Amino acid sequence: MKINIKPLSINKAWQGKRYRSKDYKNYQEAMELLLKNKNIELPKPPLYIKYIFAFSNSTSDIDNPIKPFQDILCKRYNFDDREIYKIEVEIVKKGNEYIEFEIKEIIK
Repeated sequence: MKINIKPLSINKAWQGKRYRSKDYKNYQEAMELLLKNKNIELPKPPLYIKYIFAFSNSTSDIDNPIKPFQDILCKRYNFDDREIYKIEVEIVKKGNEYIEFEIKEIIK
């Protein structure tokens, strides 16, 4: 189904300054440590990213973990999320939480 309206960005959806929570800051620090020695060869843009977020909570929203994790990836691997043209997201309900990601070049 196609709906002819311009998508609303998160920046336009909120007024004023948003502040990072203590949980976000702790998550960011943990992710930076976990990704520190995980070197990848970043492909040329435009980029395709596949995320798998394994949650133990079945009420988790599929889009909630994308932006915080994506911002951390951009910082770690030195790219701008404007270079991402396609995203695939999958939630896998398991007993142990984890995140998987894959970054590929979109070949046109």
